[in-house]
Amino acid sequence: MANLIVVDRSGQEHVIEAANGWSVMEAIRDNGIDELLALCGGCCSCATCHVYVDETQNARFAAMTDDENDLLDSSDYRKTNSRLSCQLIVDGTPEIIRLSIAPED
Repeated sequence: MANLIVVDRSGQEHVIEAANGWSVMEAIRDNGIDELLALCGGCCSCATCHVYVDETQNARFAAMTDDENDLLDSSDYRKTNSRLSCQLIVDGTPEIIRLSIAPED
């Protein structure tokens, strides 16, 4: 299990748990934070699960794929720390992961 601190679009922080092997998107969705639409269900085909990962923790996750990069290019809100939360897999490292939900395109 890993703890996530998820900052929603209003600035409110939510502390949730994420099971090892699950995506960050699944953890956010299953904890009732409805701002993260995740319309494709985690198939890396829609970019509605766009988040900003704390820049000190971005290296914790696997490198961005070309598909993820292409989808993020379609966002008006892309930043250097943008990721699709469906592509961020919790690996069991016990540190806290901090991220913010990006504005909706």
